[in-house]
Amino acid sequence: MASTPLDSAIRKARWRLLPFLMLLYVVAYLDRINVSFAALSMNEELGLSQTAYGLGAGIFFLGYVLFEIPSNLILARVGARIWLSRILVSWGLATVALALSAGPTSFAILRLLLGVAEAGFFPGVILYLTAWFPLAHRARAVALFMTATPLAGLIGSPLSGWILEMHRMFGLSGWQWLFLLEGLPAVVLGVVLFFRLPSEPGDAVWLTPDERQALTLAIDAERQAIARRHLSDLRHGLWSRAVWTWGFVYFCVVVAMYGLVMWLPQIFADILGPGQDHPMRVSLLVMTAYACAMGGMVGIGASSDRRGERRWHILGSLGLCLLGMLLLSLGHGLAWAVAGASLAAMGIWGAIAPFWGLTTTFLTGQAAAAGIALINSLGNLGGFVGPYAMGFVKAHTGGYSQAFLYIAGLTALAAVPVYLAKNPPRHAA
Repeated sequence: MASTPLDSAIRKARWRLLPFLMLLYVVAYLDRINVSFAALSMNEELGLSQTAYGLGAGIFFLGYVLFEIPSNLILARVGARIWLSRILVSWGLATVALALSAGPTSFAILRLLLGVAEAGFFPGVILYLTAWFPLAHRARAVALFMTATPLAGLIGSPLSGWILEMHRMFGLSGWQWLFLLEGLPAVVLGVVLFFRLPSEPGDAVWLTPDERQALTLAIDAERQAIARRHLSDLRHGLWSRAVWTWGFVYFCVVVAMYGLVMWLPQIFADILGPGQDHPMRVSLLVMTAYACAMGGMVGIGASSDRRGERRWHILGSLGLCLLGMLLLSLGHGLAWAVAGASLAAMGIWGAIAPFWGLTTTFLTGQAAAAGIALINSLGNLGGFVGPYAMGFVKAHTGGYSQAFLYIAGLTALAAVPVYLAKNPPRHAA
């Protein structure tokens, strides 16, 4: 069957946009979680307690949440090219500044500023993708984009382990080198983005006129259909019951995600014990979980698009997460920890693509900008709760088991509104 201009446009958009956006998210996620590896030596040097580290790791998300909705509304007004470029440059500089941390207070303040700087990046990209990929192709596009997070773990784990071994080079600690070398790429990529990223299909010189027209008409037709079924004003995006319901589900998923990844290097280091917790060995164990996360995200996202189904894919992913958290809580030893972390990561990342494929089917216009940002903001509150709760429980119980049990319960709770939700129309798959 001959390819239509719309098919050709989508195929070109997939190859032209997604690899670059994935690279940006690799850098974003790496700068967000590199603190988990820095903690292997930074905590002792800065005098950070378990609770202080958990607070600093999680407070990033408070800054992110406070400025996320305003940031996404600005992006909707000025365009993705200008605003995403600003976000990249400012978060890169904030990451570099973390190398200047001198104690618990400065560490927490700089992590908060990093969250403020990065606010709006993820929902901004999700909003941007709605201008390029019709609903039938969107979950797969989101899944490919978000494979950047496990990919960042696969790349960043050994990279972070290697950088930490630069300890005392030119008088800097390994964790300082970590923030310096992983922050600068964001600044460079922010400049590249400004000159490379088209804001909408009509601006893409690599599409033919027929392709630009076909893609623009398809996106506009879907937006009009959504607008007829749902309100599209700002008020609806902020106060819709569906937005808050799915925001709660995402909150639970993100609690599990960052409760796990912000502590995983320290969990493995504790199991290995003194003398065996070499940064590179720890990083290879962390890579195992991220490899499973990538497999879960790609496989479940593709299945969700192929079958045109979202809810049961989300529920199945939450079940994997629940099982993994129970293994982490109740199991003992390295093998149980690796198995539990791998299953939990597969479920957490597996839920994300069908989740965003579903939640972008009931909002349009200003409601989409505000609603997507609000869902992500509610989720990112979980990014604060997860790491802080883990540190608090570790400080008061001496272990992680009880914290993982709490996360398992929260995961089960998240499954309830997903099970009760109505399926979107089949053409939204």
